[in-house]
Amino acid sequence: MLIYVVEDDTDIRELETYALKNSGYDVQSFAESKSFFKACVAETPHLVILDVMLPDFDGLSVLEKLRKDAVTKSVPVILVTAKGSEMDKVKGLDMGADDYITKPFSVLELISRVRAILRRCTFEDRQYVITLGGIVLDDSKHIVTSDGEVCALTFKEYELLKYLLKNKGMALTRENIIMNVWGYDFEGESRTVDMHITTLRQKLGNCGNLIRTVRNVGYKAGE
Repeated sequence: MLIYVVEDDTDIRELETYALKNSGYDVQSFAESKSFFKACVAETPHLVILDVMLPDFDGLSVLEKLRKDAVTKSVPVILVTAKGSEMDKVKGLDMGADDYITKPFSVLELISRVRAILRRCTFEDRQYVITLGGIVLDDSKHIVTSDGEVCALTFKEYELLKYLLKNKGMALTRENIIMNVWGYDFEGESRTVDMHITTLRQKLGNCGNLIRTVRNVGYKAGE
């Protein structure tokens, strides 16, 4: 599998590249975004490890551009940054990152997170069209409609809805949701899930009531 590393710090970039290659991955590394985007046109990677602080284009802007491109919108991204507050994590994840590693980190942690994300993001696991009542999620087009109207969802709202729909009828705990949608546990997960459920229901309009609260457990889609 091909992994792109985008990191301006030479020592960290070389460490990440060395560790990934030793774990059996094909790796290309970039010190800035221009050469990275050029490489993406030539060959789409299976995963991107992206530093937030880049010299020419900040990592969150790179992430936003990846998610808007039809070719790279589904490529998993791990953000790497020195910023470690909960709000920084939430912002990055809401913009479409699949995981978040705070510097300094261990090589073992990096490899573990890479393996976990690649397992979750295998092509075979994707369902293309999922429906529930008036909700239609077309994963091939990355579009959600509610009673025929297109819903403008953030990346994580979309992933949350998809996870609920793929498990419709099942009561899912907040911990289960955070692990499968955000990819790992972090402090404040209950607030994060509850906040996203609230905005998701609002955007689904009349179909929002299909996302149900299961008391003392979490949430489920449908009956």
